[in-house]
Amino acid sequence: MDAIELEQRLHFLRAAEQLKNTLRSGFTSQGRPESSAEHTWRLCLFALVFEDQLRDLDFAKLLKTCILHDLGEAISGDIPAIHQHDIPNKNAQERLDFQELLRPLHSSLRAQFLALWDEYDQAQSPEAKAAKALDKLETVLQHTQGLNPPDFDYAFNLSYGQQYTAYHPLFSALRAIIDRDTQTRHEQHAIAQSRPQPD
Repeated sequence: MDAIELEQRLHFLRAAEQLKNTLRSGFTSQGRPESSAEHTWRLCLFALVFEDQLRDLDFAKLLKTCILHDLGEAISGDIPAIHQHDIPNKNAQERLDFQELLRPLHSSLRAQFLALWDEYDQAQSPEAKAAKALDKLETVLQHTQGLNPPDFDYAFNLSYGQQYTAYHPLFSALRAIIDRDTQTRHEQHAIAQSRPQPD
């Protein structure tokens, strides 16, 4: 690889660093907003932890998909799931942003990364479907752990991403456990909200 291509790949990595600064609507267990990069990290860890249960998948492809899936957010930011239905062109914008990030890379690498992103966006392959399911599971898991604000909508999480997590026994089983925890948080939240507030 020549010096120009080395510089191009470093340029891409520098631009991708912005994902560390891209905040999501979820909160960590210490109460600070999590970044999209942190979500991506635990999504990859989620996949790794269950690799032995996903032997029918191309694990390298699954991991690559998880790493790339939210990278476009480094430019325009994250749109909370609860508001995504209000943004009809969200995926198109994220794809454009992803393409912008990919510009410094060689055309073959750009094409490879974009193909994985498109597969994920459309849930076109078994690996893309698994990445979608794990993405939703990681999100709702974080919401059961986060030190969330008083107006946090736990009920939304009980239906969020169900169409992606219901197709596989592993994801359904994980979803049932996480939904149980979500329901507990929802009930605790409702009790806390019903208590009289001090003057």
